Amino acid sequence: KAIGCAPRGERAGWLLTVQVGTQSISPLAWSVEAGNIEAATAIIKDLLTFRADRERYYFGVDHLFKRHADIIKILCDSAPDLVPVLLDCLIWRSRTTENGMRRVNYYVKHLLADEEGDFSKTLFWITSIKDPKLVCHPVVAFVADLVWGKVAYRSFLYGRSWHFLTLVVFLTSQSIIKSVSAGTMTENLRYATFALRLFIYVFSMGQMIFTHSGRMFKGYRSGDTVKLGPLKVPGYLSNW
Repeated sequence: KAIGCAPRGERAGWLLTVQVGTQSISPLAWSVEAGNIEAATAIIKDLLTFRADRERYYFGVDHLFKRHADIIKILCDSAPDLVPVLLDCLIWRSRTTENGMRRVNYYVKHLLADEEGDFSKTLFWITSIKDPKLVCHPVVAFVADLVWGKVAYRSFLYGRSWHFLTLVVFLTSQSIIKSVSAGTMTENLRYATFALRLFIYVFSMGQMIFTHSGRMFKGYRSGDTVKLGPLKVPGYLSNW
């Protein structure tokens, strides 16, 4: 009732910002923090409802994420039941069918990238609440498939290809050559074993030493440490 008279172009602003002197209050955030789920649900659904006049369509998704870039995190922390409500409203389904199929639009730009163009933490926030039903939501599945197919797939394979190569070299130097030689190591096999093990020590273990040395130095310098008995170790080592 309070926003029933709001013009279409200003409706999202009325729902997201109340200016009191120098203080700016968000009715949506206030409803979530106060535990008023019914009001928060109404605000989310009203924001993400399509409206139109003769000139343009109005859809409040950009206003919502501009005002609350971490709205997914806010809902995951304070009102997980509202996350599916928000995700449902990011799907538009056509009323008409063509050849037995309907057009569906997913509005996921803000779930993929933040305002600065960096990768959004949406998937991390959603998986952190460990709800198997939520991660199967069509929007989450679409975002995950998009990220995996367009971005993560190649980098994952490139990153794992090096580990796979070093694993093959390690197995060859430790086991396969011994099996081939049947206990009789010729000079050539000894040279081959030496070369393969040198490769592992320099390029695999050496890379690990370089990486961990840098992270340990940064941890001690910044004071990011945890206690392990009488010793203090860098905090990143607590993530087993």
